[in-house]
Amino acid sequence: MAGEAFGQAGDRLVVDVWSDVMCPFCYMGDTLLGQALEKFPHASGVEVRYHSFLLMPQLSDGDAPVNAAELLSVHHRLPLDQARAMNDQVAERARQIGLDYHFERTQAVSTRTAHQLSHFAATQGKQHEMIQRLFQAYFTDGLNVGDHQVLADLAADVGLDRDAALAALTSGEFADGVEADLEQARQYGISGVPFFVFAGKYAISGAQPVGAFLQALDTSWNETVGTPAAVGATSTGGGR
Repeated sequence: MAGEAFGQAGDRLVVDVWSDVMCPFCYMGDTLLGQALEKFPHASGVEVRYHSFLLMPQLSDGDAPVNAAELLSVHHRLPLDQARAMNDQVAERARQIGLDYHFERTQAVSTRTAHQLSHFAATQGKQHEMIQRLFQAYFTDGLNVGDHQVLADLAADVGLDRDAALAALTSGEFADGVEADLEQARQYGISGVPFFVFAGKYAISGAQPVGAFLQALDTSWNETVGTPAAVGATSTGGGR
C-alpha cells in the first residue's frame, strides 16, 4: 500500500512506483510497464503499488492553473517557443506508444490533492485505474486535477463513489499518506520520476523500453524469496 516500504508481499512480486500526475514520462513509464506485464507469464502474481511524488513541489493548492509550456519556460528560463518545441517532442514520443498528449490544453497545478485521490482509490482496490484516469485527465483532456469537483468526477469515472471521494478530499483524510510517500522518496534518495523498484531490489529510473521492464520482472520474479533485499542494491536503466 502507498506509504509502505519496498518489498514483496507473500507470494506476490511487488513493484513500487513513484510518479506524479503531471509528469509526462510517468504516464509513458506506466504504459510501458503495462505492455511488459502483458508479455510477462506471471503477471497475475505481480502487484503494482503507486506512491506520490511532486514534480513541481513549489506549486501550491491555491495557485491558478498555468499551461505546461509556460511553466516549463519560467522554471528552466527558456524561450516559450523552445518550451513548446520540447513538449512537441515529448508528445511525439508518447504517440509512438499509443498515448495522446495535448500540452496546449494542460493546466499545471499542485498535484497533492490528486495524489490524495490515488490513496483513496487504493483503499477501494482501484488505484491503477485512478492513476490512469488522472494521467488522461491532465495530458489529454486538459482538466484541472487540483479541483475537488473535477477529481470527484474522475473518481466516478472509474467506478468509485463520487460523494465518498469528495468527502475524503475535503477532509484531507489521505494527506498524511501523501506526505509519507514523499518522505519515503527522500529517505531512499529518489529525486526524479518515474522510479520503479522490483521486489525491493531492482530499480529502473525513467520511461525505459519494454525489454528493460521485462528483464527486471523476470529477474526479480526468480529471486523473490525470503527477506526483501535492501533498497538500491541494484539499479537498471538510466535516464528518461
